[in-house]
Amino acid sequence: MRLSPVVIPSVVGITLLTNPVHAAQLESWNFDAAKNQIHITTTSKTQPRAFLIANPTRLVVDLPGTNLNRQTVRRSITSPQIKEIRVGQPNPQTTRFVVELAPGYTLAADRLSIRGDSASHWIVNFNSIQPGNNTIPTNPDEQIPVPVGSISPFAGVVSLGSEITSLSSRVRSLLNSSRYQHLDAGFFFLDMETGNYIDHNGEKIFPAASTIKFPILVALFQEIDAGRVKLNETLTMCRDLITGGSGNMQYRPVGTRFSLLETATQMMTVSDNTATNMIIDRLGGLNRLNQRFRSWGLQNTVMRNMLGDFGGTNTSSAKDLVRLGALIANNQLLTASSRSRVLDIMYRVRNRSYLPSGLGSGARIAHKTGTLAALVGDTGIIQTPSGRRYLAGIFVRRPRWDDRGVELVRQVSQIFYGHVNQTQVTSR
Repeated sequence: MRLSPVVIPSVVGITLLTNPVHAAQLESWNFDAAKNQIHITTTSKTQPRAFLIANPTRLVVDLPGTNLNRQTVRRSITSPQIKEIRVGQPNPQTTRFVVELAPGYTLAADRLSIRGDSASHWIVNFNSIQPGNNTIPTNPDEQIPVPVGSISPFAGVVSLGSEITSLSSRVRSLLNSSRYQHLDAGFFFLDMETGNYIDHNGEKIFPAASTIKFPILVALFQEIDAGRVKLNETLTMCRDLITGGSGNMQYRPVGTRFSLLETATQMMTVSDNTATNMIIDRLGGLNRLNQRFRSWGLQNTVMRNMLGDFGGTNTSSAKDLVRLGALIANNQLLTASSRSRVLDIMYRVRNRSYLPSGLGSGARIAHKTGTLAALVGDTGIIQTPSGRRYLAGIFVRRPRWDDRGVELVRQVSQIFYGHVNQTQVTSR
């Protein structure tokens, strides 16, 4: 059964455009009713402050140094415990979230959880909401501070170290050069041995292009692991799944049958769009995939249309794709056999012009590229000849078909690879 692209009923979200004039922008947020959480992403680091106030009971979360760049947003929430979430800007330097509880519910400041998996992705957990009378002092001017936790491991599996300032400086010099200053880039590279990284607009939302096929492939193998999809089954190419762009399956007759493994392999290695639509259809449609992406912590990765999405409506961010890479590399989402199959397919991606072109001899990369007229992207799990591993995600928005976008990806890849390949790790 094919499902139309609809809003996920358990998640309310907003995507906000960025303004390069400001150091930080609110990039996106969403409320996950299934987990009673708000996920907040900003284009650069921030340190939230939070407090409770009464009459009615509200949680206020301020993001210092973050610009909203739009009028106040109000959203009613599909939760019996929360009446409304408002997002506004009380002053030019602060974006404010106000979470108003529904009548008859209360919460305690010491039982709220606010934490981040990086300084630009924060999670507000409302598991402490309980039925009952208000326990907050009724003085409307009194603010009850809410503790904000420290940064948790990135994606729950990699403890972040420090930004590698020497590399960040080199890359930003490239971005500011006359050759590349017309490009708009977002990237995140993470050394899995040290936790050190470079981050430039890592949470910024870009058209995902064909990088969206990476999370689709992982979702497929999760279903195989669960026994709901069989690796040896066959798929039939229906007329409404055939599309243009990458791949040759579009030229086969309607009704042609392909093995599931062949279809998934074509989706990744030659980026076949028709194969991708067949996999999306087998997995139950866009809505179910979006729900799964959220469950992995990918807050900026959303599918709005089937492939080929030439208008760039499907979105992701460099950090989201690296989050997924971290989960796969640390054996969190798949069985050992499925993980091996996923990586084997990704090692065989044929487009070697982006991240692979910046690697040295003997390096291995499991990756997925994405290309639109106005964008190039790539994400991968890289291993150096000495066995060091790191994760990479990069998007570059460019004038139509401007090859300098590809050049920039190659140069950033080369810079980080050179650092990791030459660095000796003694201890952590």
